[in-house]
Amino acid sequence: MSNEIKPVPDNFRSFTVEPDDDGIRLDRWFKRHMVEVSFNTVSRWARTGQLRIDGKKATPGDRILAGQVLRVPPADAALPGATMAPTETRRVLSQAEIDYAQSLVIHKDAQAIVINKPAGLATQGGTGTTTHVDGLLDALQYTLPNRPKLVHRLDKDTSGVLLLARTARAAAFFSKAFSGRTARKVYWALTVGMPEPEAGEIDAPLAKQPGTGGEKMHVDTEVGLNAKTRYRVLDHAALQAAWVEFQPLTGRTHQIRVHAAALGHPIVGDAKYGGKEAFLTGGVSRKLHLHARRLLIDHPDGGSLDIIADLPNHMSESFNLLGFDLANGDLPLDEVHYLDTPEGKRKAEAAEAKARRKSRKGERRGRGAEEAPRAPVKAPRPSGGAPRGRGRG
Repeated sequence: MSNEIKPVPDNFRSFTVEPDDDGIRLDRWFKRHMVEVSFNTVSRWARTGQLRIDGKKATPGDRILAGQVLRVPPADAALPGATMAPTETRRVLSQAEIDYAQSLVIHKDAQAIVINKPAGLATQGGTGTTTHVDGLLDALQYTLPNRPKLVHRLDKDTSGVLLLARTARAAAFFSKAFSGRTARKVYWALTVGMPEPEAGEIDAPLAKQPGTGGEKMHVDTEVGLNAKTRYRVLDHAALQAAWVEFQPLTGRTHQIRVHAAALGHPIVGDAKYGGKEAFLTGGVSRKLHLHARRLLIDHPDGGSLDIIADLPNHMSESFNLLGFDLANGDLPLDEVHYLDTPEGKRKAEAAEAKARRKSRKGERRGRGAEEAPRAPVKAPRPSGGAPRGRGRG
């Protein structure tokens, strides 16, 4: 039997298997490159002989090799009587946009690119959003045939470390690390007032707040999804503001912002969750003071990535104004548990007693009041490293 590859029929499409897809199953190739095509459709194409590898009939479970040629039916064959949406045509970036995107890069290797995303730049597009990281990815293709892929997101007004995968294999690897919670993420924030105790773990389930169209989250102990955030105060300016490190142990929408507000200490500039109380006087910027400072994640080629992103200008200016020393930051991720120290135990007990007093006081006040008292936030169980900062009066 001849191994000659027959010409592709009219309207059929042909694709050459890239080295990045070497050895994967054919159905997996469709999940990577044609997510709009269902497994049932791929199976139907295989049963009717329309799906070919190097001219030979293929099945969804066949392993494909780099350099092989796939023959795929035309787009309008994906669903009987319907056509698939055409592939989106991306606009050509200007040289200024290319230069801007590449100026954000703080790490680049064969599998990954890391950028320091500025505050105000959205990760992906939406209603009224025309400039975003996803729209700039063609500028970060460099010498590879495909543009990099987003594997996680940051809020528009949150700055810092944003990881991009340069290959499909890396995208799958990094996505698994994020979903499996093996990636370690560290955020720096400026909060209104100082959390007590100075280190702990917030365990407060989160759900979409009704009536906000899913744009806002809130603590909901009945239907909320599990959400945990570890924190520690790195420095503080008397009781006016605190420089706090947050490590989210889960990945809920707006998790750090909601948890900070639930502590009674919203992030400076976060009007959505802190209202008018989220702003400081004295020249402190009104922008959101939340920065993805560090990402520690395994690398698909072995070893790990440990990336740190510099603070945005508005946070640097606020830290300088409040007298914070950056040498007090970037603590080891796994220090002795704060609760195991005498100071930690004393402060934890004092915080729990204070929460109980607040609760009783609120109940007494609420007996004759028209409004129900605000539920107290339970003092979190301290963990992580002991704070090193020094307060200033």
